[in-house]
Amino acid sequence: SSYTGQAIANPDCGWFFRCKTSEFNKIPGAPIAFWVTESVLSLYSNEPLVNSVVFKEGITTANNDLFLRQWYEIDKEKTAFQGQDISSNIYWVPYNKGGSFRKWYGNRDFIINWCDNGGLIKKYPGSSLRNLSFQRKFGGTFSALSSSKFSARFSGYGFAFDSKGTMFFSEDIEIVIAYLNSNLFSHLVAVSCPTLDFRFGVIEKLPYLKSNKTDIKDLIKLSTIDWDSYETSWDFQHLPLLGVRGEGLGVRECYTKMREQWIESTLKMQELEEENNRIFIEAYGLQDELKPDVPLKEITLTCNPYYRYGVNPEVLGVRALGVREFPLNAELEKRLLADTMKELISYAVGCMFGRYSLDKPGLVLANQGDKLKDYLEQVLGVRALGVRDSGSGEAALKPNTQNLKPSFMPDKDNVIPILEGEWFADDIVSRFTEFLKVAFGTEKYSENISFIEEALGKDLRAYFLKDFYKDHIKRYKKRPIYWLFSSPKGSFNALIYMHRYTPDTVSIMLNSYLREYIHKLRAKVSQLEHQLSAGALPEREKMLTRKEINRLKDMVAELEAWESKVILPLAEKRLEIDLDDGVKVNYAKFGEALKRF
Repeated sequence: SSYTGQAIANPDCGWFFRCKTSEFNKIPGAPIAFWVTESVLSLYSNEPLVNSVVFKEGITTANNDLFLRQWYEIDKEKTAFQGQDISSNIYWVPYNKGGSFRKWYGNRDFIINWCDNGGLIKKYPGSSLRNLSFQRKFGGTFSALSSSKFSARFSGYGFAFDSKGTMFFSEDIEIVIAYLNSNLFSHLVAVSCPTLDFRFGVIEKLPYLKSNKTDIKDLIKLSTIDWDSYETSWDFQHLPLLGVRGEGLGVRECYTKMREQWIESTLKMQELEEENNRIFIEAYGLQDELKPDVPLKEITLTCNPYYRYGVNPEVLGVRALGVREFPLNAELEKRLLADTMKELISYAVGCMFGRYSLDKPGLVLANQGDKLKDYLEQVLGVRALGVRDSGSGEAALKPNTQNLKPSFMPDKDNVIPILEGEWFADDIVSRFTEFLKVAFGTEKYSENISFIEEALGKDLRAYFLKDFYKDHIKRYKKRPIYWLFSSPKGSFNALIYMHRYTPDTVSIMLNSYLREYIHKLRAKVSQLEHQLSAGALPEREKMLTRKEINRLKDMVAELEAWESKVILPLAEKRLEIDLDDGVKVNYAKFGEALKRF
């Protein structure tokens, strides 16, 4: 261009500047970063991170399908969530594998088979068990690959880690995390890692600009509360929506109250992050070059819709009206409300199966083969069951659950039908409405149902039939814990909970639900045919009745074929499953009986 020619002829014209190539060598990775100012370049004279912080690359399993699981696939009692010692009964441990852009705390999704102190992995061809002495040590982590900015998180004890979930170790771990999540460090990373491939070999060579003035305990706390507010966290205790219940409050009022808390948390997080940035920027005299501001999209709380849905407020044309005001966008608020109602429904289904309880925080039934008696013992407790103490510290009497009952009882047989109508007493819509009355009271029941359906954009039955399972698969990252038995055309659907599965579950579904449903459909056909033969119906009603008869007969034919070819042979096999094998292996055993995804 004419600008280039002018610059070459006259380097002082302002369109071009000269820089010694040796200056680039001061920057780890030696990028051609000609825009870096002298004040930023001078930071590289400080000692590198590696002098104060130990960075370690972790494991390559050579077969993730064999050794890794999402945490909810496995028995709760087999997993060392609290950093327990490994034994013959506890051998799955939390695993840092990087993950999406999230600061301070989170991305706690995976567990790894740590049997024999990782010995099974070590023996596997092609694997690499790097830095074994650092595995499960107290530290922090970051994602080596990202579609966004660099982000560091607190891990604590008990985590194994892989090559993309690099961990770092320091006596001042919180100060290190404060620096790694600062705008200053983000600026340095952008220079050395422009491709968003955050190789620890480059990261550890960046300068360590330490500040003892920063305190990120509240940042970690807010991020932890947010992460644990969703049932996909192993430390999930209860649904936040239920935590704000009060006398006379319906679902609408509870959501409004909770949404205000979410906004307050997001703005507080933004304030704290910007203060952390300000400390580092001022400590190194970069006020003229860097700003402490953190866009809402980068406040990595799931309750923050701008982060959750990856949208900048400016793109939507909304702006904050003040320092402590949150810019609201109608479409994002509508989406957040719908997702929150889906989370309420998901939690309710968990209560239907006994995974959760309105009477006890956290997981309840989460081990293979758990039964109702296990639920009652956990929820009601030994003392509540009337157990007397013999004086030796042992129970003299067996628990008696006959006179005690949880506020919401789980399904007895671990089979919940999802059909086009309320054909069974434990129909999923019926059970959800029962849950809603128990959780929020009966006074505003009709209003609560209307509010939920308005948020979903459809009635409850339509949601359960068409969308619930798709949402469940998405929520649990294609490793569903509730399995949907579904006929080819979807005329029959029944949900089970895999942790309560037994070899008799398919037979129960067959005899108590599928065959009973076919019998009821036949009875309905006979009733309609009798009405038709009576001749008292108007012509239009006759036409509609014939159409309905044909539709029901088609359903019967579909279900009879599915029963004889798929479900009956499956029931006779009395299949065993092993949760250690994971959802992918166990789900495939049931072939055409289960809904494909």
